[in-house]
Amino acid sequence: MQYRRFGRTDWQISEIGYGMWGMGGWTGSDDDQSLVSLQKAVELGCNFFDTAWGYGEGHSEGLLGKLVKANPDKKLYAATKIPPKNFQWPSKREYTSNDCFPPDHIEEYVESSLKNAGLNAFDLMQFHTWEDSWLKDEKVLQKMADLKAQGLFHAIGISINRWEPWNGVQAVKSGLIDAVQVIYNIFDQNPKDELFPACREQDVAVIARVPFDEGTLTGTLTKESTWPEGDWRNTYFVPENLNSSVDNADALKPLVPEGMTMPEMALRFILGESTVSTIIPGMRQLRHVEANIATSDKGALNDSLMAQLAEHRWDREPTEWSQ
Repeated sequence: MQYRRFGRTDWQISEIGYGMWGMGGWTGSDDDQSLVSLQKAVELGCNFFDTAWGYGEGHSEGLLGKLVKANPDKKLYAATKIPPKNFQWPSKREYTSNDCFPPDHIEEYVESSLKNAGLNAFDLMQFHTWEDSWLKDEKVLQKMADLKAQGLFHAIGISINRWEPWNGVQAVKSGLIDAVQVIYNIFDQNPKDELFPACREQDVAVIARVPFDEGTLTGTLTKESTWPEGDWRNTYFVPENLNSSVDNADALKPLVPEGMTMPEMALRFILGESTVSTIIPGMRQLRHVEANIATSDKGALNDSLMAQLAEHRWDREPTEWSQ
């Protein structure tokens, strides 16, 4: 495992982190399997774990707390997210800071997350939705600063809506946050336009989420793919999205080098972006943990393949199904 500096915090973070959404509410989740996979990741050098209250109403946070306590001799960086008060994902322009993150709500859910995990402090506390217009309400980030000063967490972050990396640039430039979580992958390259330059300028850490485009970049989806009843992917991969996603993934398959898988290529493409501090693929099975973490030692792709993949940028606009 290779490590990268996590922005101005100066933390040394594994460049392959661990996204824990799937352990909180996806169909097929099994706590025993999840804990085994999490522990294997620690043994392989992963030290950054990202969860949220919204992942099973604290269930995933509980798993992270167990992992931290099971490894007292290792520094594991624990990150979570405060849900918006209106419990609406993604955020919309008309939502106000008071709709989503009034000060009393922020404090309530910071305390709730700490209780769920059984921890005295988180390393990173993030807003699970964000609008740059909320910067006008000084109470929001002042409350976060106050809780940080109390030692309840050590850094402040935001998580940006799908396909809207522009809606976090002002927060980064404000100097008030330490980290930004954004979708970045072979298809979603638009953070390179404005967000990444701002992060470099302000020394803000970047967490790259959804590296496999919700499964599309594994190369395993087909236009007939379905999921169990209640799985959120049934509402995300509506025919309009599923068909175009499969077409775009199929166009990449001829570029996968011999001896490499598409998931490996997807992760190593992201590793080629030095602005990214860590990537957080969701991993519930041991074989996925082992395969994903192994990409760190293999490093970035060669310049020629990186240039070819850059041409597969796919700019999309949020819709009613994009969540």
